[in-house]
Amino acid sequence: MIDAHHHVWQIGQHDCTWPTPDDKPLYRDFGMDDVVPLAKAVGVQGSVLVQSQASDRDTDYLLALAERHDFVLAVVGWVDLAAGSAPQRIAQLAQREKMRGLRPMLQGLADDRWILQPQLVPAVQVMQEQKLSFDALIFPRHLPYIYQFACNWPDLPLVIDHAAKPPIAQNDKKAFTTWSEGMARLAELPWVYCKLSGLLTEANAGQGADALQPYVEHLFHVFGAQRVIWGSDWPVVNAAPNHAYADYRAWFELAHQLIPGQNASVTRQVFSENARTFYRL
Repeated sequence: MIDAHHHVWQIGQHDCTWPTPDDKPLYRDFGMDDVVPLAKAVGVQGSVLVQSQASDRDTDYLLALAERHDFVLAVVGWVDLAAGSAPQRIAQLAQREKMRGLRPMLQGLADDRWILQPQLVPAVQVMQEQKLSFDALIFPRHLPYIYQFACNWPDLPLVIDHAAKPPIAQNDKKAFTTWSEGMARLAELPWVYCKLSGLLTEANAGQGADALQPYVEHLFHVFGAQRVIWGSDWPVVNAAPNHAYADYRAWFELAHQLIPGQNASVTRQVFSENARTFYRL
C-alpha cells in the first residue's frame, strides 16, 4: 500500500513559515522518522512526499530526504510557475530520480483564476514535456477554473488534492450541490484523478463517518474506483476537529470503512494501484 499524500517540515528551516504557533498541534518538527513507523504499522510500504511551503528550498529539502529514504517513492514539489526562470527550474527538477509533480498552492492565492493566466504557459508546457503531474490544492470555489485549466492541458495528469476541501462542516445542501457538480464535471476528464485525503479537517468536532459518507460516495460515483487515490495528509490529519479521528491509523481505518463495496479489488486500486499509475511508480 502507498500513502499518496503526506508532509514533513522543520519549523523555521527551509523557508518554513507554516504552521505558526497558533496552529496546534502542528507547530513542531515532523520528519520521516515520525511518519514511517505509523505508516508501516498499518501496512503502508511507500509514500508520496508533498510540499508544504511555497519555496524552492523546501522542494530541494524534500528531494534530499527522498534520496536518503527508500520509503519515499515520489516527491511533489513547488515552483513559482509565473517566474521567468520557471521552465529552466522545472526541467532541472525533472532530472531528479523521484521528482514526479508540482503543486502551486492555489488555495492561498488572492486571485482564484491565477492558474489560467497566460504567463504560466511556458512553465506548464515544460511540466507536460517532462511528464510531471499537477497536484491541485484548491477549495470548491476554484473548481470552474481548474476545470478550464485541465481542459487546456489534456496531456498533463492532474489530481485534486483533498477532494477540493468540500464544505463538510457547513452541512449545507446548496454547498454540497455546488461542490458535487464541480467534481462531477472534472471527473468527465479521464486524465483527472482525486485524492481521498484531507476530509477530516474539513469536518467539525461532532462529525464522523456519517458526515463524510455522502462525499466519499459521490467521489466514487463520478471518478470510479480507478481514479481515487488514498492519502493520509499526515501530519495535518492530527489537527482534525474530531479528535477520535485525528490520527494516522484512525483515518486509514475510517477510509477503508467509507469505501463503497469494500472489496479487495477496490482496496488495491485506491490504496496502491492508482497512486502507482498516476505518479508513474
